[in-house]
Amino acid sequence: MSSKSVESSSKIANLKSPNQTNRDVYIAVKLTLLILLLTILSKFFAIVNAGERGVLMQFGKVQEQVLGEGIHLIFPIIYTVQNLSVRIQKQEISAEASSKDLQDVFTDVALNWHIIAEEANAIFQQIGDEAQVVYRIINPAVEEVIEAVMAKYTAEEIITKRGEVKGGVDDFLTKRRANYHIAVDDISLVHVHFSSGFSDAVEAKEIAEQEAKRGEFLALKAVKEAEAKVNLAKGEAEVQRLLRDNLTAEILSRQAIEKWNRKLPLIVGDGGKNIWDAIKLFNSGN
Repeated sequence: MSSKSVESSSKIANLKSPNQTNRDVYIAVKLTLLILLLTILSKFFAIVNAGERGVLMQFGKVQEQVLGEGIHLIFPIIYTVQNLSVRIQKQEISAEASSKDLQDVFTDVALNWHIIAEEANAIFQQIGDEAQVVYRIINPAVEEVIEAVMAKYTAEEIITKRGEVKGGVDDFLTKRRANYHIAVDDISLVHVHFSSGFSDAVEAKEIAEQEAKRGEFLALKAVKEAEAKVNLAKGEAEVQRLLRDNLTAEILSRQAIEKWNRKLPLIVGDGGKNIWDAIKLFNSGN
């Protein structure tokens, strides 16, 4: 194909009729208007997702009405909506405190909490969103409560009375959260540990106590064994006494007869000669 024919084909392909151009422009304008219309209409609706509550604001001022889950009709510019989660949330916190006997206590806490749904507007007005609640309320409250509770117990009591310590933390947190529109669902003292020096001292004390208990056991065992030997000796002596007191000539004769093997005695002299044979003497009598 010649170069002129290729060039002419290219020009024909690039040329569009005026009707086709107008049609393309019309479609583009329609799509733009549709998108603009949908954008404007969306401003008239607020969507509150599952597990959330909507805080309604009029020109930025928080209103008393709390929006539930679903679609709500609002007037844009005048009203805006801020969604807050009211689901249970988990917060992990590490706190440091001192025990009653001035030992350093390090506690890892897992806290389950949620915003009270009916008070979502109040907590947003006074504190802010979920991140602000954690930063300004949850973390400081847990740290303060841990310090207050741990100071009531010695380090040993914190270990041996863990359930009581947890109960104290629960009570303190319940009182603290009352004015902040949140509910504490559960709190767990995941890990409580002390300084390395104190841990070594506790381990040494436990070893010493175990050795002391072992010594007491061995001493008690020796006493029991000695008592058993004394009682055995007393029993044997009592048996011998009873035999001695009840041993008579008739009993001795009867025992001798019972043990006799039916053989008469034979007396042998020097050289192996029989001096006296009771058997022959008995037979000669017959």
